[in-house]
Amino acid sequence: MTATSSTTVTMPSTPSTSSTPLLQAALPPLPAWRRKLRRLLGHRGLMLGTAILAVIVLAAIFAPLLAPHDPFDQDVTARLIPPVWQAQGSWEHILGTDKLGRDYLSRLIYGARVSLTIGIAAALISGLIGTTLGVLAGYFGGRTDAFISYLITTRLAMPVVLVALAMASLVGGSLKVVILLLGLLLWDRFAVVTRSATQQLRDAEFIAAAKAIGASTPYILLREILPNIMGALIVVVTLEMAHAILLEATLSFLGLGVQPPTPSWGLMVAEGKTYMFFKPWVIVIPGVALALLVLAINLVGDGMRDVNAPDGRN
Repeated sequence: MTATSSTTVTMPSTPSTSSTPLLQAALPPLPAWRRKLRRLLGHRGLMLGTAILAVIVLAAIFAPLLAPHDPFDQDVTARLIPPVWQAQGSWEHILGTDKLGRDYLSRLIYGARVSLTIGIAAALISGLIGTTLGVLAGYFGGRTDAFISYLITTRLAMPVVLVALAMASLVGGSLKVVILLLGLLLWDRFAVVTRSATQQLRDAEFIAAAKAIGASTPYILLREILPNIMGALIVVVTLEMAHAILLEATLSFLGLGVQPPTPSWGLMVAEGKTYMFFKPWVIVIPGVALALLVLAINLVGDGMRDVNAPDGRN
């Protein structure tokens, strides 16, 4: 008998799935800025809030180019024209007109300038006051901390809305008055957050090293502590911006904030409250714009908090 020879076919080997973790472990770690960028782009809330906020900011910056009419021009023959999607709407006034015949879209675009100006300016003033007090209290401690903590407690005992209403009624409402009032009333959260963060950093090794090489106290506060609490400050800034915008709308609605004929979203709601049952769009349009702005700022703040969190690397 003749023996038949068998040939063995060798198939190409595929890498085992069990070696994947080993390959990943062998790869060099991503740089910190790459990880931060991935977390930024992967956060849906942050991206949504940034997109909405960018649209509103761009509309405020380019308001003279985007507004179809002068926001102060009055035409009593064109009072309370409905928006274009309603039966009697007109493309000449896409969002309609108010009770004085002023174009609603133009006033809405220019009103974004007022809301953003008040939010940013009030947050800067209150941030400067609260951050200064919080860093000093957290770093020095002792009597300094006790005195500043007493100031914080006193401020927290005062209701912001009532104090703002009382001061605005005494001084008189205007854009500058609203900015100054809100800036002087909203610093407590900055002080509380920076005080706690500074207390956690003042005994750190890099602070001790800075003291050992003879660094001055202002240098340590400005160059060592402040940059390391900037992440928490950014979150507080966004929260206080939204808070200031809502308070401005409240004051303007009550007639103690921004005064006519300045276009303000809170003032537009106040001017349209008489017609809310017959022409509901006169308060719905500025109300929705105000809600979108506050929502966008809060989404950005929450997203920045999540991105700057020390845990959960992507």
